[in-house]
Amino acid sequence: MSDYDVLIVGGGPAGLSAALNLGRSLARVLVIDADRPRNAATLNSHGFLTRDGVPPFELRRIAREELAAYPNVELRTRVRVAELSASDAGFTAGVGRRAAEETVTARSVLLATGLHETLPDVPNLRGFYGMTMFSCAACDAWELRGRSLALIGESADLAERARLIAHWTPRLTVFTHGSDAVTTAEEAELAAAGVGVVRGAIVELIGDRGLLEAVRVESGEVHPVDGGFVRPEWVADLSFLSGVAPDRDAAGHVATDRSGRTSVPGLYAAGDVASPGPQQLIVAAGAGARVAAVITHDTIGVATVSH
Repeated sequence: MSDYDVLIVGGGPAGLSAALNLGRSLARVLVIDADRPRNAATLNSHGFLTRDGVPPFELRRIAREELAAYPNVELRTRVRVAELSASDAGFTAGVGRRAAEETVTARSVLLATGLHETLPDVPNLRGFYGMTMFSCAACDAWELRGRSLALIGESADLAERARLIAHWTPRLTVFTHGSDAVTTAEEAELAAAGVGVVRGAIVELIGDRGLLEAVRVESGEVHPVDGGFVRPEWVADLSFLSGVAPDRDAAGHVATDRSGRTSVPGLYAAGDVASPGPQQLIVAAGAGARVAAVITHDTIGVATVSH
């Protein structure tokens, strides 16, 4: 007999939503959460119906409080799964703060670990991130609409992101920080749309108390702005899957079918770790609820149906 019916790795919106729905389906659930959310720097989250503008930590607090009403759901924070292996009987996980200090077993496992975020190496960028510099246009562009904005990044999709952000403002400048992220052809297309491109390396972000006021580049030029966006690099950190090897897509995310099943029987994934990139919180929560229903149906042995 397994210790748990379902082990959920990750306590973000996808994992907590799945835990709630699995708990209501009578499953014995263990949620392991390192408690290091990617959106920790964000002061307010947006786009979550009935919770628009609520700080992300408050969303987690409310969710954890609701889960406490279910005696069959256990939540452990500030610990992690150090290693996960599979057998015919299910899964075995080593759990602890740094290394495996305890072993737990589960019939099924849901990966909801999200993504690890790395920002461009720009001086004092962290001092503005989450206050007037953001990474998600759908989440935060409304508050910056119509203002003079910067977009900082070094990735090949930077021009595409610029076209997206330009939907909210006619005053956008792209900073490639010395990289060749924007091609000559893309620069011409952006210029035709009123978007400027500055290719010099950024030497300073100017502002105070999280309020970005200007970007200084290596030539000495200072470009006044009122905030902006940054394009991080996102990777799925699944190094703990020492004995489990689900298929992944070209970007390294866990590949699943439309129901959240991976290539490993009994292993599921939901949220950012199973998507092309970061999702809005409400989308990730919906994915967790959907996969929870699939796990319940798979466990019982009935077909998954729409409700």
